[in-house]
Amino acid sequence: MTTDPAADAAHSPLGRVGEGSYRHRRLVLAGWLLALLAVLAAVAVFGRATTETVRIPGSDSQAALDTVAAAFPTTANPAQPVVLHVRSGRLTDPAPKAGVEQAAARVARVPHVTSVSTPYERGHQGQLSPDGTIGYLAVTFDVSGRQLTPALVHQVLDAAQPATEAGVTVTPGGALADALDRPNTHRSEALGLAVAAVVLVLTFGSWLAALVPLLTALVGVALSLGAIGLLGHAIDTPSVAATLATMIGLGVGIDYALFGLTRYRRMLATGAPVPDAVATMTATSGKSVLFAGSTVVVALAGLWLAGLPLVGIMGLDAGLAVLVAVAAALTLLPAVLGLAGERLRPHTRRRPDDESGWGRLAAKVERRPWPVFVGSLLLLGAFAAPALTLQLGQLDAGSSPTSQYSRQAYDLLASGFGPGANGPLLVTVSTSAPVGSAAADPMTTVTRDLAATAGVAAVSPAQLDPAGTVARWQVTPTTAPSDPATARLVTTLRTRTLPHALAGTAAVAHVGGQTAGTVDLTDRIASRLPLVILAVVTASALLLLLAFRAPVVSLKAAAVNLVSIGAAYGALVAVFQWGWGAGLLGLPGAVAVESYVPLILFAVLFGLSMDYEVFLVSAIRERYLLTGDNTAAVSGGLGATGRVISSAALIMVAIFASFVLYPDPVVKMFGVGLAVAVAVDATIVRGLLVPSTMVLLGRRNWWLPGWLDRLLPHVDVHPVGELGSLGLGSGQGVQPAQDHALT
Repeated sequence: MTTDPAADAAHSPLGRVGEGSYRHRRLVLAGWLLALLAVLAAVAVFGRATTETVRIPGSDSQAALDTVAAAFPTTANPAQPVVLHVRSGRLTDPAPKAGVEQAAARVARVPHVTSVSTPYERGHQGQLSPDGTIGYLAVTFDVSGRQLTPALVHQVLDAAQPATEAGVTVTPGGALADALDRPNTHRSEALGLAVAAVVLVLTFGSWLAALVPLLTALVGVALSLGAIGLLGHAIDTPSVAATLATMIGLGVGIDYALFGLTRYRRMLATGAPVPDAVATMTATSGKSVLFAGSTVVVALAGLWLAGLPLVGIMGLDAGLAVLVAVAAALTLLPAVLGLAGERLRPHTRRRPDDESGWGRLAAKVERRPWPVFVGSLLLLGAFAAPALTLQLGQLDAGSSPTSQYSRQAYDLLASGFGPGANGPLLVTVSTSAPVGSAAADPMTTVTRDLAATAGVAAVSPAQLDPAGTVARWQVTPTTAPSDPATARLVTTLRTRTLPHALAGTAAVAHVGGQTAGTVDLTDRIASRLPLVILAVVTASALLLLLAFRAPVVSLKAAAVNLVSIGAAYGALVAVFQWGWGAGLLGLPGAVAVESYVPLILFAVLFGLSMDYEVFLVSAIRERYLLTGDNTAAVSGGLGATGRVISSAALIMVAIFASFVLYPDPVVKMFGVGLAVAVAVDATIVRGLLVPSTMVLLGRRNWWLPGWLDRLLPHVDVHPVGELGSLGLGSGQGVQPAQDHALT
């Protein structure tokens, strides 16, 4: 043991980081402020770039899109519908027709509009419903969908005023509707932060102490979101990625600062001076934060193994938010604590750990570990049971609230042209010789066979590229994009219709479009999911092995985390797939679980669950290394960390749950899944299951074979020499070498 534990902690690598941040606190604060201002200034100049393009390398749907992009480069941006509707009469009546034609002429003069087609033009009669009450203008822009700003869409709607004056209801659809429906998330974020502030005040009994985690988290999230927006200029970044990063960044940012601040105030309560308290806090809690953040980042990095850029980028953006939160906890937090100084010293005597509610719970678990273990498993099994019926699918605008333009346009198009009009399929055929030659002329056969396929409502005439070697068709299904029957149609076209039509030729066919892309996305996720799970679980377990030098603890943590993730999947099925309480979330009823949501939730939740595992087990291990009594260590560790973990979890749950106010069903799924999983993890898993298993395992928790001890680097979360400064009491410490063998 060192004779001066505080000095020993201060001279550890992280202790020096904290001590340096404290001594140069004004310089550190200025550095963070300058970095934030620089990023925000860059965003103001270049803007935040996002795209909803979903690339699935190597898939049939991606091949269809690439074929069209190469053969028809002038139509890279698809036409966007402006839906027209009359309640009485027909759009072909003189007054509505004149108003629509005048509106189309004015829309054509709007900046960035390259063409406008009306239902009255030759070759475009398909833009008018059979009963003549619903139609649409097909508007093409020279910018992509996400570059359609609300201001530009309003210019289009203003230009369409003559149609409105003629009694025609004008509703933007497609990317135009998406631009206007993009929600302002500030209400969700403000609600989550308000609840977090209340929890922090109740936890610390001080507004000043409560502001510290909020300040560091907000700075970190603002910096992360700015960087993510700039990153979107270099790589395709979906808009939901920034929302997910906000949720994760706020949650872990507040939690990491909360754990550090709690340790700092405990040090002050023991009489430690501010510099020593900051250094020790960074050396101990900072190391836990570093390991916890590393497990989250490693889990998110595992998403790249899915082979889907959409999923990988979402993991990258969320991981960036976590890295910034870790950096803030290690540098910004010590600087802020240095400015606050003695004003954060607790003024009331802290209740002993064994007298707290969590301490009393720990004592009950200690007395009856087997009933607690079995009961918690049964309870978790009940939460996870619905996940056995999980079915992946796709969402469409029909799942959106009726107040949104996208839903209104969806309903009108479905009413006028059938539900399949909202998700047409793209079929391409490529030949080695121009169509019309003796060697290759399969287009007539393809058109006929497509139209004869069950589930096809309409097939457009074949459109040839200038070279005459590529043809494309728009195939309208009889069912909606989210209907499983449409996915079955995609499979039928690929495996039966097109191979039959092209038999005996060298032509190559592909099927693309929204639903086809979802089919490929689901297949890719299903094939890669085992690899992602194996990589994430293995990497996280290895990190815990480095942190605690205890193989049993590492393997047990991985197994327990899988159980809590099952509860999140069960909630997804019950709320979204079964529709329990869907109306309370602003949904019309049961909706499909988006195919990539469970995969991303797995990585995020596995990482976040490891957060609480690190903080709880590190506290248990601290006591075990000092006393050698496993049962007392488990009880004391839970009593010491239970309140902090539950407060941190409550904050995360509030932040995640607040995002159910977001109109996008996918964001609602992330919010519900994350909130339920964290709530279950911080109560049943960390409060009952983990302590009971550790009591039952006894000294086996800390077994370490000699050969593994020699292989592992010594990077314990809390080496024995640092523990004397933590207010854990005195006694004969158990040396690490004594943990290698069990009697």
